[in-house]
Amino acid sequence: MAAERGARRLLSTSSFWLCCLLLLGRRAPGAKAARSGSPPQSPGSSIRTFTPFYFLVEPMDTLSIRGSSVVLNCSAYSEPSPKIEWKKDGTFLNLVSDDRRQLLPDGSLFISNVVHSKHNKPDEGYYQCVATVESLGTIVSRTAKLTVAGLPRFSSQPEHSSVYAGDSAILNCEVNADLVPFVRWELNRQPLLLDGRFLKLPSGTLVISNTTEGDGGLYRCIVESGGPPKYSDEAELKVLTGSEVTSNLVFLKQPSSLVRSIGQSAVLPCVASGLPLPTIRWMKNEEALDTESSERLVLLAGGSLEISDVTEDDAGTYFCVADNGNETVEAQAELTVQAQPEFLKQPTNIYAHESMDIVFECEVTGKPTPTVKWVKNGDMVIPSDYFKIVKEHNLQVLGLVKSDEGFYQCIAENDVGNAQAGAQLIILEHAPATSGPLPSAPRDVVASLVSTRFIKLTWRTPASDPHGDNLTYSVFYTKEGITRERVENTSYPGEMQVTIQNLMPATVYIFRVMAHNKHGSGESSAPLRVETQPEVQLPGPAPNIRAYATSPTSITVTWETPLSGNGEIQNYKLYYMEKGTDKEQDVDVSSHSHTINGLKKYTEYSFRVVAYNKHGPGVSTQDVAFQTLSDVPSAAPQNLSLEVRNSKSIMIHWQPPPLATQNGQITGYKIRYRKASRKSDVTEMLVPGTQLSQLIEGLDRGTEYNFRVAALTVNGTGPATDWLSAETFESDLDETRVPEVPSSLHVRPLVTSIVVSWTPPENQNIVVRGYAIGYGIGSPHAQTIKVDYKQRYYTIENLDPSSHYVITLKAFNNVGEGIPLYESAVTRHHTVPDPTPMMPPVGVQASILSHDTIRITWADNSLPKHQKITDSRYYTVRWKTNIPANTKYKNANATTLSYLVTGLKANTLYEFSVMVTKGRRSSTWSMTAHGTTFELVPTSPPKDVTVVSKEGKPRTIIVNWQPPSEANGKITGYIIYYSTDVNAEIHDWVIEPVVGNRLTHQIQELTLDTPYYFKIQARNSKGMGPMSEAVQFRTPKASGSAGKGSRLPDLGSDYKTPMSGNNSPHGSPTSPLDSNMLLVIIISVGVITIVVVVIIAVFCTKRTTSHQKKKRAACKSVNGSHKYKGNAKDVKPPDLWIHHERLELKPIDKSPDPNPIMTDTPIPRNSQDITPVDNSMDNNIHQRRNSYRGHESEDSMSTLAGRRGMRPKMMMPFDSQPPQPMISAHPIHSLDNPHHHFHSSSLASPARSHLFHPTSPWPIGTSMSLSDRADSTESIRNTPSTDTMPASSSQTCCTDHQDPEGATSSSYLASSQEEDSGQSLPTAHVRPSHPLKSFAVPSIPPPGPPTYDPTLPSTPLLSQQALNHHIHSMKTASVGTLGRSRPPMPVVVPSAPEVQETTRMLEDSESSYEPDELTKEMAHLEGLMKDLNAITTA
Repeated sequence: MAAERGARRLLSTSSFWLCCLLLLGRRAPGAKAARSGSPPQSPGSSIRTFTPFYFLVEPMDTLSIRGSSVVLNCSAYSEPSPKIEWKKDGTFLNLVSDDRRQLLPDGSLFISNVVHSKHNKPDEGYYQCVATVESLGTIVSRTAKLTVAGLPRFSSQPEHSSVYAGDSAILNCEVNADLVPFVRWELNRQPLLLDGRFLKLPSGTLVISNTTEGDGGLYRCIVESGGPPKYSDEAELKVLTGSEVTSNLVFLKQPSSLVRSIGQSAVLPCVASGLPLPTIRWMKNEEALDTESSERLVLLAGGSLEISDVTEDDAGTYFCVADNGNETVEAQAELTVQAQPEFLKQPTNIYAHESMDIVFECEVTGKPTPTVKWVKNGDMVIPSDYFKIVKEHNLQVLGLVKSDEGFYQCIAENDVGNAQAGAQLIILEHAPATSGPLPSAPRDVVASLVSTRFIKLTWRTPASDPHGDNLTYSVFYTKEGITRERVENTSYPGEMQVTIQNLMPATVYIFRVMAHNKHGSGESSAPLRVETQPEVQLPGPAPNIRAYATSPTSITVTWETPLSGNGEIQNYKLYYMEKGTDKEQDVDVSSHSHTINGLKKYTEYSFRVVAYNKHGPGVSTQDVAFQTLSDVPSAAPQNLSLEVRNSKSIMIHWQPPPLATQNGQITGYKIRYRKASRKSDVTEMLVPGTQLSQLIEGLDRGTEYNFRVAALTVNGTGPATDWLSAETFESDLDETRVPEVPSSLHVRPLVTSIVVSWTPPENQNIVVRGYAIGYGIGSPHAQTIKVDYKQRYYTIENLDPSSHYVITLKAFNNVGEGIPLYESAVTRHHTVPDPTPMMPPVGVQASILSHDTIRITWADNSLPKHQKITDSRYYTVRWKTNIPANTKYKNANATTLSYLVTGLKANTLYEFSVMVTKGRRSSTWSMTAHGTTFELVPTSPPKDVTVVSKEGKPRTIIVNWQPPSEANGKITGYIIYYSTDVNAEIHDWVIEPVVGNRLTHQIQELTLDTPYYFKIQARNSKGMGPMSEAVQFRTPKASGSAGKGSRLPDLGSDYKTPMSGNNSPHGSPTSPLDSNMLLVIIISVGVITIVVVVIIAVFCTKRTTSHQKKKRAACKSVNGSHKYKGNAKDVKPPDLWIHHERLELKPIDKSPDPNPIMTDTPIPRNSQDITPVDNSMDNNIHQRRNSYRGHESEDSMSTLAGRRGMRPKMMMPFDSQPPQPMISAHPIHSLDNPHHHFHSSSLASPARSHLFHPTSPWPIGTSMSLSDRADSTESIRNTPSTDTMPASSSQTCCTDHQDPEGATSSSYLASSQEEDSGQSLPTAHVRPSHPLKSFAVPSIPPPGPPTYDPTLPSTPLLSQQALNHHIHSMKTASVGTLGRSRPPMPVVVPSAPEVQETTRMLEDSESSYEPDELTKEMAHLEGLMKDLNAITTA
């Protein structure tokens, strides 16, 4: 800082300022950026200065009206003159083709005939002036808002009112705020003069205080905002007399909260009415306001308060108090005062080099607190890793590149307004390399220390310079994947380590090192990839670390407690190091400051602080650099040299003293010279500190002179050099004529360049100021280059290959150019060898790791056997999916033989291929590898959920939906939730599983005229997805006819459905029979039933013996158990009987469904789910069938349980004639057989439903298995009541020539079905109670309709199953014939098909038992026959 102050002192003169520019240009790359006034210019490059470029006038917010003209002022200053453009709402205006908007000569925008309507507002908006100078950059002005008063509209209009004389009155006329200036009032169609009693409020409302009789009349307000005036309604004001009348004290107008900017006026309205007349007083923050003595506080008509020239102190809460002696009322309002943004510190111009870091400072104030954004050359600066907002408003640019040059503006904005301030950034070029060898790349670059936020790099000297004492180094680094590099330079020549600070934890950085010598920059090292360590629970950096010098040998450092200490801070460690060295010292400190003594004079030191807690050292602060105070130099300037120019002048050159001995900023040099013969005559001359040479003129011819130089700082003059002598010439060279021709010219052509070399003219007595080189294809006059007189060679660059160039060389001086020398050359042919392609990677494999990650591995045949990569090759992995077909490839690079591809879609097939690149050589793509990511639970619900009522079935609804957009796998099912209470807990909703990928489902037996809510959830192999939004549906009201799909009314439990009705469950449509026909059928069927029952009873009575009556009684006792109401486990028949009458609903769900919760909602199965028992033809039934399949083909319905299995059932009819019993099985055919039908009957009550078995002449016994819901265990009987049908019951058990135990004919449903779709097969399951559990006794149904037991429990499920199979009569055989016991019989049955053969099984089902199970069954049968023989012999 002291050095900068010293430099500024010397910048008072233009010559000193120029010298400073030249000296600062010699700073090393990566040094700190220079602020305005001190450009660090490189030698040999032209001086660049900051260009004044700013706005003289900026546009302001403007209010206009339709049809008027508007001028938005703008004027900018720059040399050359800037180009002015305008933006409206962020978009440039095309003013060339605009006939209403034009650019004035000074840059202002003129808008004529402002257009504004309800739907067309082309002129209203935000305008910004943009000034551009082509060679400099762009700046933008503040943003100005142009408001056009809208079309006149009244939000409230005056109304008729009356007021007592002396009281206050209010007439409303409220319009938009931008129209208030255009509002005026009329009384009786004459303009109203607003005097002290009349006040127009900021809203447009008129206040009349202390009314008189003359104030009565017709009032109206007028809005004149361009175009025809807009009149409000007229309202009559009546002034009443009668002062003795009293009225309540009320506010006609209360104050409302207000926001004003500093300098504006604020009006707080307050008007009260009442008799006696009230007085108004004001208070602020509970303190009375003195409106009489204040100049800024004025009490207006009616009691309103006006505050002029608002300041921040006026903000607060104001109370309006009205008092008339009888009562007091008060109202309050808040006044908020805002301030426009103002700059406390504006950004300043900056000089910098590429890869440096800079900070533009900007400090603003305002209320509300302004937001700050930065603009570069008119474009918004978006914060990133390299453009950062630091210390709230400052802009930090890291790793400068050439394109960062330009004008930067800090734009502050709040609700009140906006302001801008800018600065210029100039990026200087480094000094060009001189002729000479450049260093090669540094060797063995390694990260010797890797921490969370810093990395220490070390390296060895380049191979071209093993000692490397005079080499400096630059470390370039960047985040992986970022092209913008930052640079860190070594502190002194020969240093071979650098610590890079302020890195991010767990982040990969790329480093490269470059060496510099006196000729320029050398080759870069190979990139080094280093990842910082992750951060642990350690203290953060100590904030606000500062350093300041207290003497030339001491510095004090201060800091604060870390914001994130992660525990108690135990102590601090202060590290300091002299800049340019690598020896860092430290000292333990317990406080927040420390003074370090014994430092070198005017030497820059870096300081950092590390906080310690119980876990160890925390994050280091950023390095803070500061210099000790300066002193006089302790050494003389170096390398003093003299150059005799002519007979009267000598040029003197020198270098600054060694850096360690300067002891401060060199502010100048003192040159002393004298004639060698007269030592006493000494002349002194002062030059700026940036100047390292001086031409001494006015000397004598042929005279020897002595010279010496000393350096100066602000503290004084240091030691001088030794005297150095030189002698002027006796005579000067001739410059009265042009130089002669150069003595020789040689050219050496290359591909795109030609090296030209020459020797000077032979006559050395003529002055040569320089040489002019001309060249061109066929002519030497196309291009001309001039070089210094000392130069002897030059390389002409950027030429065309294989082209013939003519080159000329001329020497010149101040008189003119001499005789040219010609030469020609042909540039070489451009040949680029095509690199041979590399072998593609082989063995590409895709390993699936998760639903979104796949690891790709491969091998490289061009590598050694150990597959170790030692060169700079890299691999490119590309991948895509074929869905959709036009998907583009994605690519990623890898430096190892594997790559982890992330961010993939679940359950998606991807293809991968790899290629290898080394330098300019690349391989073709490898063979592709494929991989499908794992499934994931659906991440979106089913969509497009709709609920509709089924036509003709008011209690049945159809739910439709579409699959989830993000299924993430194969959908294996859905779950439908429905409830009448949308707010119920989800576990209280009824659940309907839908197995498979079907997109529609029916739900039946809903309550009429009831709102239901439906949600759907999708499921795949990984689990359940989210639920859809609830969809509401109200079922229709009950209709009158069951034939149209409505439900039959409840006729009681004794109601008997006629057989011909053939109604399907839930009110399916029936044949259109009229009531008379139905009645005839019902009566006919009833009569036939009675006759058949009587015939059977008589037949059985005649053939019954007394011995058989006893057994029949036993039989009846068994049948009597059919009236049970409990579970099938309650049935305890005699051990010797095998019962088939007990049909139960068995839960045999074997589905892997994770949701075992089922509901009692009836679900009819589709036709594929029903296994028929008979393949015979029934012509009579065929003629009158009502196809069950026909109804079910209308739509698909699901089963409730998931995948279910069926227990195979054997059917064993015996004939009484053959002496050896036979066991046979009948094949079961599918429902595709047109001669197989199902018939059902239904009652009105959903709890009443029975299986109906019509008579059939076919001797077949049938048993079925029913799959019910998981929570249903009730059983259903298929037999008639023993109370009403004794004959039938008797015949069931006791027939001729048959023992009770002999009736072992059984039917087996020879199918075991397990469907992949998860649908179960509904069957009537025979649950035997005897160990011989596969056998059942067939029953012979009555010839008429069945009788229903009113006490028999049932479930609605059976009414939907419609399993009305034909139970046919058959002959049964006695197992024991004539009392002889028989040996066990061999049973031969077909084998059960596999699960996958379900469809074929339904067509031809031949089942068999396993040998073990069959042996067990036969053992039971043998024991049973022994018992039967014992009974018959008794």
